[in-house]
Amino acid sequence: MTANKTSQPTSTRKVRVKADTTPLIIGIGASAGGLEALEQLLSHVPVGNNAAFVVIQHLDPTKQGLLPELLQRITPMSVVQAGDGMKVKPNYVYVIPPNKELAILHGKLHLLDPVEPRGLRLPIDFFFKSLADDRHEQAVAVILSGMGSDGTLGLRAIKENAGLTLVQTPESAKFDAMPLSAINAGLADIIATPQELWNRIFSYLNHKPRGVHIDPEPVRELNPQSALNQIVILLRERTGNDFSLYKKSTIYRRIERRMMAHQIDTIADYANYLRKNTQELDLLFKELLIGVTTFFRDPAVWELLKTSTIPALLTKYPAGKTLRAWVTACSTGEEAYSLAIIFKEVVAQNQLQHLFKLQIFATDLDKDAIERARQGFYPEKIVADVSTERLSRFFVAENDGYRIKKEIREMVIFAQQNIFIDPPFTKLDLLSCRNLLIYFDSKLQKKLIPLFHYALTTNGILLLGNSETIGDFTSLFTTIDNPLRLYQRSDRGISPAGIDFPTKYLPAAPMTQQETAMTTPALNLQKSIDQLLLQNYTPAAVVVNANGDILYINGRTGKYLEPPAGKINWNIHAMARDGLRHEIAGALKKAQHQSEAIYLPGLTIATDSGTQTINLTVQALTKPEALVDMLIVIFTDVATPPTRKRSRKSPSAEQQLLLAELQQAHEELQTFHEERQSSQEELTSSTEELQSTNEELQSTNEELTTSKEEMQSMNEELHTINAELQSKVTDLSWVNNDMNNLINSMEIATVFLDNALKIRRFTSHAVDLFKLIPSDVGRPLSDIAANLDYPGLHQDVAGVLKTLVFSEKQVKRHDGSWFKVRIMPYRTQDNVIDGVVITFIDISATKKLEIQLRSTQA
Repeated sequence: MTANKTSQPTSTRKVRVKADTTPLIIGIGASAGGLEALEQLLSHVPVGNNAAFVVIQHLDPTKQGLLPELLQRITPMSVVQAGDGMKVKPNYVYVIPPNKELAILHGKLHLLDPVEPRGLRLPIDFFFKSLADDRHEQAVAVILSGMGSDGTLGLRAIKENAGLTLVQTPESAKFDAMPLSAINAGLADIIATPQELWNRIFSYLNHKPRGVHIDPEPVRELNPQSALNQIVILLRERTGNDFSLYKKSTIYRRIERRMMAHQIDTIADYANYLRKNTQELDLLFKELLIGVTTFFRDPAVWELLKTSTIPALLTKYPAGKTLRAWVTACSTGEEAYSLAIIFKEVVAQNQLQHLFKLQIFATDLDKDAIERARQGFYPEKIVADVSTERLSRFFVAENDGYRIKKEIREMVIFAQQNIFIDPPFTKLDLLSCRNLLIYFDSKLQKKLIPLFHYALTTNGILLLGNSETIGDFTSLFTTIDNPLRLYQRSDRGISPAGIDFPTKYLPAAPMTQQETAMTTPALNLQKSIDQLLLQNYTPAAVVVNANGDILYINGRTGKYLEPPAGKINWNIHAMARDGLRHEIAGALKKAQHQSEAIYLPGLTIATDSGTQTINLTVQALTKPEALVDMLIVIFTDVATPPTRKRSRKSPSAEQQLLLAELQQAHEELQTFHEERQSSQEELTSSTEELQSTNEELQSTNEELTTSKEEMQSMNEELHTINAELQSKVTDLSWVNNDMNNLINSMEIATVFLDNALKIRRFTSHAVDLFKLIPSDVGRPLSDIAANLDYPGLHQDVAGVLKTLVFSEKQVKRHDGSWFKVRIMPYRTQDNVIDGVVITFIDISATKKLEIQLRSTQA
């Protein structure tokens, strides 16, 4: 059945795709009643659409599927059953096989065995999530007729990655449960009938701006390919991190260790084990994160930093500065703290503490490692890497280990970050990325080195691991010490537009040359003949918009149009040859206001070899939808008639009258042409001014793009600082809770006064001695009535604050009970006196016993 094949002109319905040749991938989820909806959708998709369709249906796992054969009858595209490792090609429809779940990784389909029992499987959700992870903002998902809610969660994943979601109208569905579930969840970008869905997809994507993101290097094909790709997919779905960026050997080593722990023989069996045990996925994720680090690793590097590199950096800022550093892959924080210690030693040695400070951003992918780094507590074994002098100066011995002192801890801000997709820190004076690049392939390394150059200041220092280099980017950095992998940023740089600036997405990798060749459709006889006819046997024509801008050219139009001198201008009014310019202008204006074609026969135009007579046809286009508001201009050559001998008879009076009228009409037409020419020149001038304005706007847009990238980096920094402050607030809350519980449990009345002897705070037991209420905070203690026989209290308090010598007395309460009153100075952590503390300890029992003893002795 091909009744609907010609509903859209093939040459005008191609979807624009990325330069990596990966086609637009449209996932279609359908269940009960979905076959009819599928037929209605696919029958309206034209040939040569440059898109691929993946159909996910709820199929009987015990029977062979017939869906490919049924769909092949209604679409000219190739319909095949999806196979494991199959590369997605344009103009293909892929159908999920029975008793399988389907996923996609870097544009390739992968089959997985279902884990859930029959009836509980959600294959549509599973594929849509995989599609969202792989294609991000280029993912398109469609929900058709079906029962249940399968597909709703998958649409949520598509939307979270800025993809396009479409749902069949419930009224047109045989079973509306699946469409209604998606619509009620607010996940449908477009709701339309199956017949309208393709046009809606086409219109949306051809007006949707496409972003440019980093293209991760794909996992190269090694055996066993399928099982490893399944593990990468499961890890990406569980953790959000794409480990196909890692070297294959690294991944295999880490997987092998987990297989040995569980006594699993094959990687395929381990992949199935991961699908059934999400806890094992978490453990494998931890295994893949490289966390080997120590204090002052490679001592020669730190010695060079201390004796030469950092002092040289400080001399470039004689007025002082707050320096910024970034330690990537910091793990549990040893390297970041090592850098802080070295900096402290340098500024102390040169007596520059008042001029320089250092702020260190330390990031890692492992959340647990970041939490440990924030604690700053390390076991006793660090004595092997940290000298006794540094231990005593920068650490505090605590509970069989050592904790970083506060002055070092406050120099470092820890945050969880993915270096590939999160924006980098910028305006850095020092960037340390040690022993991280070695775990990635060379293509990814080549993306990170320019990014590091962008993040550093002019005099910035780059520190790499001893097995890493800057590669071919010698123009971006000068070498400080090549064996120790220490480099300095050079002034010669690259445009920010040429840098793969990270965002929150990881698009699919570009295809290899071999894969590209596989996706290129072979030319067939019909296409060759169609191309020959279009080039040689159809009239020359152009498609323009209402302003005359040329959008498409068919055939050879050089006899009718020629580019004007100067700046390139693809406008038909500027390119039309003499004899056509005014006729085209008038015909375009008329054609926009009527449905019939404008036909101008017998026009004589100037050509390179003389003149040529042509017929001109201008028609406004009303269909298909993509060509609405456009016009087509057709040029048809007319053969020159043979020259006839002129009659020697003189013209009659009637002929003379006609000649006079013709002459008058010619003169009027000439005047009209001159006026139009003047208007056209003014319009051209206005166009040039608009073009100049547009160039300025483009320049401004580029500047705004750069500012946006910087704002992303600033936002990342603010986010990490906020996380750090939140952690501190939590710590302070616990400290405050501990203090309140301690004071209340001791049952000691305590009053805190500031330097003005005003109440700062008091405990609940102090209410029994003073008439205190919460609103008394901030009032002088002398204004509060007391139940004590202690008239000299205020003088003693003032004396302690003045002399800083504590006072202790025994006083009596009006009810006969006794208290020991101790007045001591209030000292802050910085050893600053900021008031006094008065404690009242009940000694009534002791005093009573003392009186009894005295009476007995008497």
